[in-house]
Amino acid sequence: MSPSTITLLFLLFAVIMFVLEKIPLAVTSMIVCIGLVVTGVLDVKTAFAGFIDSNVILFVAMFIVGGALFETGMANKIGGIVTKFAKTERMLIIAIMVIVGLMSGVLSNTGTAAVLIPVVIGIAAKSGYKRSRLLMPLVFAAAMGGNLSLIGAPGNLIAQSALQEIDMKFGFFEYAIVGLPILIAGILFYATIGYKLLPNHDVKDEGAFDTEKDFSNVPAWKQWLSLIILVLTLLAMIFEDKIGIKLCISGGIGALLLILTGVISEKDALKSIDLKTIFLFGGTLSLAAALQNTGAGELIANKVIGALGENPSPYILTFVVFILCCILTNFMSNTATTALMVPICLSIAQGMGADPRAVLMACVIGGSCAYATPIGMPANTMVVGAGGYKFMDYVKAGFPLIIIATVVSMIILPIAFPFFP
Repeated sequence: MSPSTITLLFLLFAVIMFVLEKIPLAVTSMIVCIGLVVTGVLDVKTAFAGFIDSNVILFVAMFIVGGALFETGMANKIGGIVTKFAKTERMLIIAIMVIVGLMSGVLSNTGTAAVLIPVVIGIAAKSGYKRSRLLMPLVFAAAMGGNLSLIGAPGNLIAQSALQEIDMKFGFFEYAIVGLPILIAGILFYATIGYKLLPNHDVKDEGAFDTEKDFSNVPAWKQWLSLIILVLTLLAMIFEDKIGIKLCISGGIGALLLILTGVISEKDALKSIDLKTIFLFGGTLSLAAALQNTGAGELIANKVIGALGENPSPYILTFVVFILCCILTNFMSNTATTALMVPICLSIAQGMGADPRAVLMACVIGGSCAYATPIGMPANTMVVGAGGYKFMDYVKAGFPLIIIATVVSMIILPIAFPFFP
């Protein structure tokens, strides 16, 4: 059997197992990861590269930074302030989505989610609302907000660098022409109909996210220092390009400072790391690598686009590119999807004599619609444990958002980015 066939079989196995959830998600990921090595599709180094991926380092660091916010009771304090303003659960969801969406536009969307997850869990504890109903809107808003500027998501820059090779480019806020209407539509959706689709789980607290503790004996300096370090970490992430320090390193410095100053003990820091998230993310990155290395991902893309015939209608091509990116991004990382699809889309556009910006915009926006699975985007994976989510929770709450994003994009794309300007 060819490596690409084996990869597609593992993809099928992963999809079925993720949906049925007969075995834990992280275990499925590890079966795929080790299976790809045993069958000779990947070497050990490539298969396990996901575990030293910069996003995994960022997860570990931000779990510790978030853990410190909890251990000191600061997350609950912030939660108390926020819940004074947002009187109902619905208002709280809107407030969280607006803040996260706008922050993700100028920050990394993964970084924004990582910083705000502990704050939102604190809000849930203080308000008495279930965290499973607040965390999912948070990560969806982070994904949508990533499309507000050139630096909101890695995929945006991948498309930009491909365009620069042919002396074209997107403006800094040009993605927002499509991204902002999607964010607004998404917020309105979860404030109305989508509100009923959000998961409703009682989550038993484990480890650092213990919101039932009595924090009255925690010194005030520890509380304030945990917040100051969080804010400084956030600022370092905002000015990543200016200071030249990567997100995961900023997070690592923040985590180390918290341990060294005694704000959080080493034991509590280790307890705050959600290993389920690490294994789920690291394991599925091996599948993304196999899809890329064996050409299985390209095979899927070429088959679908090839089915359109010689001279496809620009509208149909835009739609197919968008949908294909949507599907792939829910099973590969959104960055890997964009990296795979950008060169394919570019050659199609050039072959048709069409404006490559039109096809690449569809590719990038479609590639960010990772709402229907817990593995499409790092932020989705980060809240699996904290929200007590199952695979189907993402499908139920996230799939309608993909439909909304598709409808909005199909209306705006042909007007703002015509194929033959």
